Amino acid sequence: MNSAVRDAWDEAGRRLLTKAVEELAYEELLVPVPDPSADTPDAYRLDLTEGVHWTFRATRGTFATWRLVPGTLARHPEPADGGAPGPEHLLLDARPGLGWDGPTTAEVLRELTATRRAEAQLISRALPAAALADLDQLDLEAHQDGHPCMLLNKGRLGFSASDAAAYAPESAGSVQLLWAAVHHSIAAYAGVPGLDADTLLTEELAEATRETFADTLRTACGAGGPDPADFHWLPVHPFHWDEAVATLFAPYLADGRIVLLGEGPDRYRPLQSIRTLANLDHPHRRNVKVPLLIRNTLVWRGLSPRPTEAAPDVSAWLHTVRDADPYLGDELRFHPLGEVAGVAVGHPLYDSVEDAPYRYHELLGAVWREPVTGVLRDGERARTMAALLKVGSDGRALVAELVDRSGLPPRAWLERFFAALLPGLLHYLYRYGVAYCPHGENTVVLYDSTDRPIGIAVKDFAEDVNLLPGSHPEYEALSARADALLLRWPPGELAHSLLSAVFAGHFRFFAPLAADQLGVPEDEFWALVRAEIERYHARFPELADRFEDFGLLAPEFDRVALNREQLLGGGFHDRSEKDEGFDVVHGTLHNPLFRPAAAPGHTAAAPQERI
Repeated sequence: MNSAVRDAWDEAGRRLLTKAVEELAYEELLVPVPDPSADTPDAYRLDLTEGVHWTFRATRGTFATWRLVPGTLARHPEPADGGAPGPEHLLLDARPGLGWDGPTTAEVLRELTATRRAEAQLISRALPAAALADLDQLDLEAHQDGHPCMLLNKGRLGFSASDAAAYAPESAGSVQLLWAAVHHSIAAYAGVPGLDADTLLTEELAEATRETFADTLRTACGAGGPDPADFHWLPVHPFHWDEAVATLFAPYLADGRIVLLGEGPDRYRPLQSIRTLANLDHPHRRNVKVPLLIRNTLVWRGLSPRPTEAAPDVSAWLHTVRDADPYLGDELRFHPLGEVAGVAVGHPLYDSVEDAPYRYHELLGAVWREPVTGVLRDGERARTMAALLKVGSDGRALVAELVDRSGLPPRAWLERFFAALLPGLLHYLYRYGVAYCPHGENTVVLYDSTDRPIGIAVKDFAEDVNLLPGSHPEYEALSARADALLLRWPPGELAHSLLSAVFAGHFRFFAPLAADQLGVPEDEFWALVRAEIERYHARFPELADRFEDFGLLAPEFDRVALNREQLLGGGFHDRSEKDEGFDVVHGTLHNPLFRPAAAPGHTAAAPQERI
């Protein structure tokens, strides 16, 4: 092994080991205690398997987050193999306390190794912050670090090494999609008003390609066979064709209900979700979301027929809400990236086995989503919110580079960011009872030509938009199939779209980065967040009753524990139902946005107007 490969592997191990301690302790899967043998108050000890303990120093941050002091984590005794302790040692030491059986332990190690390998590849391609800031959105996607809360966040189990090299985002490669025609007896098309299947194909495929595919389909149908007009066309990922379609759909390939049309000419780049791809050759064409028979961060990455069919309805409704509301449509730059069309494909054989593992019920389909390039004006840029957590190879954060380029003081830049991010999400939540899932990868921040935040685009609607229980006037325009699909939660749980997905899931990491690299202390960071929420509250006092119901400024809220869900909740096992319940929670968190009521005789200061 050459030294560069070894160094990247070692560094990936150090990062994952630190993350394992910090995140598993945050979720109380591991419980550090003060180290009585140390003479410093920030020293802690983890007693795990018999005769083995770990020591480290750490500070505590917002949400009682653990932040290890670099270079202080040690295993006692040192590993028997004489090497540096790695995340594998920690998880094996923790196994008795976590209660893993042999199959679960093996699956944890399998996904950990795959994640470490992907992390090492990212490290080997690392760029300094200035170079990261120069990248366009798709190139920057290839440098993202994965889910900040989840330890095993880049497993992509099901990919071989060559598959990962060809299709993983950090490989920065391109993919040419296959196209198939599926008979309407097992497939259905859905589109937003005005977008029928023929129009979609005209916009997504060049005329010569359509003619070639049509000839292939006519030949396959032959004289006296099915009518070529009775087929729906859709793209298929080449990995998925080989892994799932050619094998599991063999009966329907044999009887002519599925026809392989050929390879499309356009090159696509996988985004961080892997199964969503953006067109490199024609950026104005839509992103495509297709199933992959792999498991990554808790779930198999298929595509369920019901959400695929309902996605255009949900998108059309969200756009209708925005366009009818002057605040959303005129004042803000808030863009729901519509999932405008979908082809849902069933599998008659597996459809008859209702209790089959859920991955067998989401084997084939496609969704077309509006690209973020379509909402950018001259000189504007787009980057996912997740990119703001990225630190370059020079130790400088991307956000520090963006702030410098903007010409704004750090606090003013953060104010612009919060003003770009929060008002639209708050308005949908409070006014319309609609919660997006605006985590770091689902939220795309828009910047002007000076890298000042000006708005956001959000994505993933069919399965990730949630509503309030019951009937509400705001929901009257929803189609029946969209209304039946979208999950319902009471206000306090619906508020987790911000409390957990943004505040605890993203700002928990962003706030200390801002303190370290922008010189904005964490308490000031959270004061700026609260000020933006209060500014919204002051703008819409008629919604005051709802503000308390959702509890964004309440003293505490439930801790969502994604690692608990993955490591203890069956994340490695087959289930007939994809988990559609609320995320696993464990304990509560102090809300940094909470402020005690002012003492009698004192009046809380009103939020200042933004300059």
